[in-house]
Parts: sequence; structure tokens; C-alpha cells
Amino acid sequence: MKSVSISGSPRVNVGKKDAKAIRVQKMVPCVIYGGKEQIFFTTTEDSFKNVVYTPEICTVKIDINGKEYNSILQDIQFHPVTDKILHVDFLEIFDNKPIVMMVPLKTKGTAPGIIKGGKLTMKVKKLKIKALPKNLPDNITIDISKLDIGDCIRVGEIAVENMTILDSPNNIAASVRVTRVVVEEQPVEGKTATDATAAAPVEPAKDAAKDKK
Repeated sequence: MKSVSISGSPRVNVGKKDAKAIRVQKMVPCVIYGGKEQIFFTTTEDSFKNVVYTPEICTVKIDINGKEYNSILQDIQFHPVTDKILHVDFLEIFDNKPIVMMVPLKTKGTAPGIIKGGKLTMKVKKLKIKALPKNLPDNITIDISKLDIGDCIRVGEIAVENMTILDSPNNIAASVRVTRVVVEEQPVEGKTATDATAAAPVEPAKDAAKDKK
């Protein structure tokens, strides 16, 4: 898993009034917890470009006055109207302590059901896993190359190493469902396209003499 580095400055005062003053300066109030004590600091809005505004997950190394904290993004608050970042919580992580994190789920291969006109549906976009920091993956990949129309892959069927998936094993992760196009192309039982054509009524030829009148 990739790591992103940001730097911050310690917060002298903690409170709503102080946080508001920090935001006026286009800074973001933050906190790191999970260690021996909580660390309050501020950093620039631009610091979160590669942490928040990206589909990838990462660990975050935070430098505060020369001391580095290894962490993961735990919670983030946005303004309900402007979507500006109001506050960010980080969880300090340690090499010997498992952590829980949401990891993106990706696919590989081409499902036969898709070739036949079916549609791949991802029921789960991320999986909740528990692992040591060194075993955290960038993503978890599942092979869909054996999925026909109506088939699915459940969470319990996903094989992983050095981590535990915390989602319910019965949850459907991915499936190939039938589409309207496939249904419309299905032949009527017991009849072929040729049979249907042969059975179609033939309009009788008009009397040539009557046509001349």
C-alpha cells in the first residue's frame, strides 16, 4: 500500500472558536488518536489532495515539528453546502497492531455471461478487512472469468492471505444478471426461428383482374 506524507503544526488551543479561526486561514484542524495521547494539529487544505480526493487507499505519515506519526484516515467532516473539509481524524497505527480498513474490490477476467449479453453488477465496492499494517493491500481482486448469466461470487468465496474479511460471507460481491436484450432473444420453447417463420400466415395473392378495375 502506498504512503502519503503531510506536515502539520501543533494546535495550541482546542475548541470551536479556535477551529473556526483556523478555517478562516484556509487551514484544517486535525487530530491523531490511538496512541498514548491525542495529537491536535493543523495542516493546509492542499495536503489532502492525495489522501481524500482519490479512489486509492493509503497510509499517511504526518510530520509535526520533526516527529513523525504513521496513521490512516479514520474520519472526515465536510461542510454541508461548500464541501470544504472541516475536520479530519487520523488513527495512529503500529507495526504489531492489526487495524480495520475498507479496501477497494476490483475484478479481473471476462465473464462468459457478459459476452452473452448479461450485465456485471458489483454489489460490494469495498471490503472491510482486518490486518497488520504491513499486510494491507491496495485492493482485493476477484476473478470473474467463470461467471455465466445468473452466477455470482459471495464474500465467503474470496480468498485472501494475511488478513480477515469482516463482511458477512453470505453477501454477494459480484454477479452477472440477465438483461432485457437477453430475454427478448430467447427462442420460444419448442420452436425455432425457422418454425416461427413457417407458421406465420401468408397473405393471399390479390386477384389480378380486380386490380385492373
